[in-house]
Amino acid sequence: MADFSLSVCVFCGARSGAHPDYAKAADDFGRAIADENWRLVYGAGDVGLMGTVARATQDAGGSTFGVIPVHLLKQEVGKTDLSTFVVTENMHERKKVMFMNCDAIVVLPGGAGSLDEFFEVLTWKQIGLHEKPIYLLSVNDYWAPLEALIDHVIAEGFASDINKSFYKTVSSVEELTEDLRALRS
Repeated sequence: MADFSLSVCVFCGARSGAHPDYAKAADDFGRAIADENWRLVYGAGDVGLMGTVARATQDAGGSTFGVIPVHLLKQEVGKTDLSTFVVTENMHERKKVMFMNCDAIVVLPGGAGSLDEFFEVLTWKQIGLHEKPIYLLSVNDYWAPLEALIDHVIAEGFASDINKSFYKTVSSVEELTEDLRALRS
């Protein structure tokens, strides 16, 4: 049996972003993961929000499971001191391994990679490949433009309104932690 009660996949930026609140949320969430006895599953980088959430989880005594493709080991500074460190051949394998080793998905602020990861798990949910909860942590309304885009896609008839039920947007680490805690009660 695992020594953690929940595995949380975190998709987030390999950069820290323009506002200190993004890094603070990543740090707070990493500490919450450890405090709740959950496991962090993430992209195994030691840069940007990825590094922040991992270091915070480790500093608080939490379990970490990182997955990085071989071609990003130098660019994302592969964090080899994790509880589990997996090197994959490519990005597709990275996302698959991360997804297979988690119970829930959280998307912190990030760029194109985070958007790709979000839309992949959202699409998989839309077509019935999984029932895992997906959360957008919208620090300072970071994901509001994404939600507006999804509303536009629905309004223009390219998706059903049900797509909005496949993920939940939260505005704080506290709200996110409370929701994730409820998954195990």
